[in-house]
Amino acid sequence: MIDSISCAKQKIRAIISKSSVPEDPIHAENVLEWLLKLKPDVDEALQIAALSHDIDRADERRKIQRSDFNDYDQFKAAHANNSAKILKKILHECQVEQSIIDEACWLVERHEIGGDAHSDLLKDADSISYFKVNMPLYFQREGYEKTLKRCIWGYQRLSPKMKQICQKITYSNYSLDKILKETVSKASEGNQDGLTKRCT
Repeated sequence: MIDSISCAKQKIRAIISKSSVPEDPIHAENVLEWLLKLKPDVDEALQIAALSHDIDRADERRKIQRSDFNDYDQFKAAHANNSAKILKKILHECQVEQSIIDEACWLVERHEIGGDAHSDLLKDADSISYFKVNMPLYFQREGYEKTLKRCIWGYQRLSPKMKQICQKITYSNYSLDKILKETVSKASEGNQDGLTKRCT
């Protein structure tokens, strides 16, 4: 008989596999990989949060729309809260222990902003994974300027250690390398007035 944690992870992966955003399934797994690199003994609640932090994007009926928000940070907060609500339902269905439900959902709510050791860890894993696996497909959809704005926003979320890792990333596409270099330069100069609010 499948245990509650395995049940939850299977359900999460099944939902994310149907996302209309093509990078979502690999991003979820990559965030978990980064989390385990940064803290190999990470607990189950944090592992579940890593897999599910963007789950609202895979639920077209409940998906939070960027176009409904003037402020990018408000959009991200609504996205995080909605993902936590979807996750809570899954975890209850799988009869996961209540303390794990509370912790995992709290972490998903905080994954965009951090605030303590565990949520900061999740934020770092999420942020570096964007540069590793999401950025090329985001660039194909959104183009240079929107990708640059998104990258500056994401880069500024990284801890100093992860910024150093990010700076060493290289791409096979010249434009992506250029965006990353420009991101580091503008973020380092603090030259990003209005970029967060206009980010898409």
